[in-house]
Amino acid sequence: PNRIINQTNGITPRRWLYSCNPALRGLINDTIGTKWHTDLEQLQDLNAHIDDAGFQEAFRAAKSANKNRMAAWLKDRNGVTLDTSAMFDIQIKRIHEYKRQHMNILETIALWNEIRDNPTADWTPRVKVFGGKAAPGYALAKLIIHLINDVAATINNDPVTRDKLQIVYPENYNVSMAEILIPASDLSEQISTAGKEASGTGNMKLSLNGSPTIGTLDGANVEIRDHVGHDNFFLFGLTAAEADAQRADHGYARRAIEASPRLSRVLGQIAAGVFSGGDRYRYSDILHNLYENDYFLVSCDFDNYFAKQREVDAVYSDVTRWTRMAAANTAGMGWFSSDRTISGYAQDIWNAHSVT
Repeated sequence: PNRIINQTNGITPRRWLYSCNPALRGLINDTIGTKWHTDLEQLQDLNAHIDDAGFQEAFRAAKSANKNRMAAWLKDRNGVTLDTSAMFDIQIKRIHEYKRQHMNILETIALWNEIRDNPTADWTPRVKVFGGKAAPGYALAKLIIHLINDVAATINNDPVTRDKLQIVYPENYNVSMAEILIPASDLSEQISTAGKEASGTGNMKLSLNGSPTIGTLDGANVEIRDHVGHDNFFLFGLTAAEADAQRADHGYARRAIEASPRLSRVLGQIAAGVFSGGDRYRYSDILHNLYENDYFLVSCDFDNYFAKQREVDAVYSDVTRWTRMAAANTAGMGWFSSDRTISGYAQDIWNAHSVT
């Protein structure tokens, strides 16, 4: 107990806001001064302004500039045209079953079904953005990437839904791409199975740039939620203890799927080859994993995740409320500076002192 000491990860504000987000940097400088990037806790001073109509308008303008920059980048790079008035819903991270990119794309298919069933309803338009790489030998992760892109090819070419739902997966995700995507994000997807993420820093970068999180109580999500305020975080899913209990219940995955007409329909469409040109076997490994194993509990969290996403839709349509949530995320992220992490190492572990 006296030798093993936790220091929560941090991120450098110089790269992950000051450099990559000049629009928001300018607004913060004009609002609270210019010293915050070496003392990130000063961001809490933004809380005095987040209910001000002028500040909210300027905050939205900064986000809009970043979304326009990302759209222009994707148009030039991939020939993709984005609706910048839509919600930019972003999940960027290494592809892994526990990070549950496959739950995200399954929910996207379910949303597509709902829109097709009722196309005249008042849907919140979304651009779903995926970014990340899989380990060379991780066959199931690479199959998940294939599924995302097959689903994108179908949904993006559907005349009924393409003005309400779009999927993009820009290849070769790296830091330079992240510096464009993160400032443009409206919604941060942090949906890993509770108990499986040691910490994580992508969630910190997105929140710092004014992107509320939809996520589980996993890794640094727990601390982010505490710092930005529980009302400014879209929480869903099993806790780590509940996840462990669920795994002890034999046959839980198949029962959860059978109890969810929405998820059963999605998996049936994949099995029928709807997204693979009629190939009924292309994604059989994913389907077998979900029905027979599903260690990462996609089946058990799916309905709760879908319902929480519809809450996100409702809040996003309330421009003032959403802007306040987004600004509160930026204001609450001062504790997550790497400066604080390094200072913690120095004081609590190394017994080192600053020379300044």
